[in-house]
Amino acid sequence: MADRSPSRVLVTGGAGFIGRRLVRALLDQGHDVTCADRHACTDQRASSVVGDLRDPAIISEAVRARTDLIVHLAAVTSVPRSMQDPVGTYKLNVDATAALLELARQRDVAAFLLASTNAVVGDVGRMTISEQTPYRPLTPYAASKAAAEMLLAGYAASYGIKGAALRFSNVYGPGIETKDTFVPRLMRAARDGKGVQIYGDGTQLRDLVHVDDIVGGILEAWKTGHNGPLILGSGESVAVNDIVEAARSVTGAELPAEHVPTKPGDIPAVIIDISAARALGYAPRFDLKAGIATVWPEFSETTR
Repeated sequence: MADRSPSRVLVTGGAGFIGRRLVRALLDQGHDVTCADRHACTDQRASSVVGDLRDPAIISEAVRARTDLIVHLAAVTSVPRSMQDPVGTYKLNVDATAALLELARQRDVAAFLLASTNAVVGDVGRMTISEQTPYRPLTPYAASKAAAEMLLAGYAASYGIKGAALRFSNVYGPGIETKDTFVPRLMRAARDGKGVQIYGDGTQLRDLVHVDDIVGGILEAWKTGHNGPLILGSGESVAVNDIVEAARSVTGAELPAEHVPTKPGDIPAVIIDISAARALGYAPRFDLKAGIATVWPEFSETTR
């Protein structure tokens, strides 16, 4: 468990946006961390296994003997990329997950936490999404995550692995500067004195959650030995227009908005119920303005 130090932990995708923050938190707690990624881990206190997780040799090297926990963050996370390359998405998001689970079984890994998404339930309109909402994935990305969740459930039930599928909402925070999601697009526009495009009328609802709150949720899921799906987000849905307004308030930029036609498949709302996570001790700390204030310095201090 996370409060028994030290444990041996593997974080796949440990050099990525969420992975870097999680690896640092685990190391600060005294755990022995291995980072498996296409890039070396940025924290020199961790061991790095560099390579593609679709390579069985890389997975075998990464799952060391006496590993206590696998946190599987590595994945194709882009919906457009999954549409362009559904086979490649399947190989990383499903095949590699299956290979990791099999090694976890063979090497007696006690717990396996999978980074998943609320997109596994598809478009439910303005209904509240809970862990009981049925699967209805609408993209290759969402389908791959649903398949990975079911694999994890099968291994957890059959072999006694503590298996939690952690369904993240829209994650943002420090370290997101290279991504092309809405918050970093707003930050770049504010820095460069430009405007921003909003799809539709901007009344779509989104749940934005700070990366450090996600890290806290991952650690709580491990500490409590949670099994099954678990939704992690802020629990507060905000309109896209209000996200722009919060960015204006934090950055002081005008951020003129241009409304453009909605993209095919754009859903009207993401409204989530995080009561199950709260019952475990999960407590998001960042509201939207406070969270954006932690992101803005990385952009405002960048040379134009």
